[in-house]
Amino acid sequence: MLNKLKKLDWGILLILIMLMIISTLAVRSATYGLTGYDNYDLKQLFFFAVGFVVVITATLFDYRVILKGWHVLYGIGVLLLVLVYFFGDKINGARSWFTLPGGLLSFQPAEFMKIILVLTLAVLMGRREGDRLSFRSDLLPIAAFSLLPFLLVMIQPDLGNAIIFVVIVLGMLWIGNVKYTHVLIGLTAVVGGLVLFVTLFNTFNTEIKDYLSSHDKEHWYKRINTYIHPETASDDDKHQSEKSLIAIGSGGLTGDGYMQGDSKNRKFIPYAYSDSIFVVIGEEFGFQGSAVLLLLYFLLIYRMIIIAFQCYDLKGSYIIIGVVSMFVFQIFQNIGMSIGLMPITGITLPFVSYGGTSLLLNMLSIGLVFSVKAHQEKYELV
Repeated sequence: MLNKLKKLDWGILLILIMLMIISTLAVRSATYGLTGYDNYDLKQLFFFAVGFVVVITATLFDYRVILKGWHVLYGIGVLLLVLVYFFGDKINGARSWFTLPGGLLSFQPAEFMKIILVLTLAVLMGRREGDRLSFRSDLLPIAAFSLLPFLLVMIQPDLGNAIIFVVIVLGMLWIGNVKYTHVLIGLTAVVGGLVLFVTLFNTFNTEIKDYLSSHDKEHWYKRINTYIHPETASDDDKHQSEKSLIAIGSGGLTGDGYMQGDSKNRKFIPYAYSDSIFVVIGEEFGFQGSAVLLLLYFLLIYRMIIIAFQCYDLKGSYIIIGVVSMFVFQIFQNIGMSIGLMPITGITLPFVSYGGTSLLLNMLSIGLVFSVKAHQEKYELV
């Protein structure tokens, strides 16, 4: 046990501690003076404490044992996605949450399924042992195992997490020795699909709006239309994006100061303690504070990639790249939507946004990375 703990990446642990400090301060500021949000900063500290226990526990557990039961985990993940659609709580228009007894913690199966998908793809891709992936034997099964959870999450509807599934697949395939012809076909399909989507959205704009409104999904239309045609969107639809830009812009180089943010800008931004936490950091700590946060993320990703390169086991490398792909997209999407580069979604900022489920599962992902690092004795591999 001590030998495994000695292989912890202390650089990543230090980064996580710094992110914990930033998160706690930002959550406290975002909830200060708001009714019903007492002690959210202390709750976040509690979730971090549990999260570090999760990291240590996952490190000691051999990831290769987990991979042997990948089909069981996959079945459980899909079952939870089905159950949440029928019995889950509907929050913000999406039926994607289970609330645990006592209401202390809400559990989102889609978050859990992201980790399961990484493990599943690592097994499917690892069978080739570095050889080129074939279309029939490898890519088709990968597509099938990825498409099912993607569709189940889409119908909740939870577009943000559904997109993360796609990013995980693309990130892992990127290092999976895919044939160049398959890459070209895939890129052509993605670009063609985006062009077709925008064309159809512009052509049948009114019909799409009426259809989504009749199915209680008008917020989808508003977010997409605000991103593609901000000049035609109503003031209410542009409210969050405009307020976010104003708040971040007011921070300037050094920020307005901790707990000194302009409440007219920040407190009218939905979920400033969660999805929009970057707005609080940008407003109160300015460009300098935002740059420090981005530097920490860069170092975190860099350290994980180094661990992936040092792996003897390809499956371990695939797991780490899957985790890296997940984090990179979530960071880019969350910050991008705060500064107007990306459409607004419900994706949280890893290790900074308030939230028990997302934080604990992110810490579990780090624990899997540490497990890969701690169980790389070459003579043990089978």
